[in-house]
Amino acid sequence: MPDSTPPTPRDSEADHKALRIARAMAAKEGTTPALGLEIEAAGEGHARVAMRLSPATLNGFGMAHGGMVFLLADTAFAYACNSRNVQTVAQHASISFIDAGRAGERIVAEARERAFKGRTGVYAVSVFGEDGRIIAEFQGLSRTIGGPVIEEEQE
Repeated sequence: MPDSTPPTPRDSEADHKALRIARAMAAKEGTTPALGLEIEAAGEGHARVAMRLSPATLNGFGMAHGGMVFLLADTAFAYACNSRNVQTVAQHASISFIDAGRAGERIVAEARERAFKGRTGVYAVSVFGEDGRIIAEFQGLSRTIGGPVIEEEQE
């Protein structure tokens, strides 16, 4: 069973830097502001992002569109795997849908680094409903491509 507890807050410089990186990435994205995604937390190797399910994010059955759930999980994954300020992209990702997100519900994606070696990282992302139920489990494999996400003066 996956660990569904949020990471213990740390107050390190690395975590402050990771939050600055996530915010800088969000500022350059179209989807984050358009869909109202909120960065709740970010630190080295982890991130938590939330969104409210609006009518525009629902499928024909009135529940969260799978693409929106994937987008939320992928966004948390991106912030977690770029947290060391080295440009990193998804090499592979998959998702298993467990339960439906409901209209108007606020859902949260919690990304955690499971392994990091060389240029490759493995991440697990759980997407939760407001009541704590698991909506989806996402697995991501990252690959660093080099270069900083933010420049030193932004840090």
